Amino acid sequence: MESKLKHLELIQAVINRLASDSFRMKGWTVVVIAALFVLLARQNAFDAGYIALVPIVAFWGLDGYFLWQERLFRAHYDNVRTLPAENIDFSMDIRAYRGSLRHSWLGTTCSRTLAFFYGALLVLVLLATFAVGGEPDLAAGFPVSQGKISGNE
Repeated sequence: MESKLKHLELIQAVINRLASDSFRMKGWTVVVIAALFVLLARQNAFDAGYIALVPIVAFWGLDGYFLWQERLFRAHYDNVRTLPAENIDFSMDIRAYRGSLRHSWLGTTCSRTLAFFYGALLVLVLLATFAVGGEPDLAAGFPVSQGKISGNE
């Protein structure tokens, strides 16, 4: 029974670390977006706010990865919890739990919790950029400048 408890503790430690990493992703996302907008404000280039979409999507994907791994380890924990003590092998292999949409990276990344947080950030960045006057030039792929971008204008 002691080996089973030790194995469950190992798995729980991984789950806790992944949950902490997911929380840090959200924090770093907010910090990076805020820093980008401060830099854009100093340059008076709010119409280039679309650049903030890149870190949002990148952090969204990373956060989805951490949450996906956490879900896989939770499934592994549930499996080990029900094993007889003599079958404990201290395996940390989670490949067997991949398969359902809930246990896929894309399914996890598009989950309600992540979509709400990162979707709200995307909407806020777009609204802030449009409110200041940056309209995207879809042919060029860059925002059309309606204000000063450099101090020379």
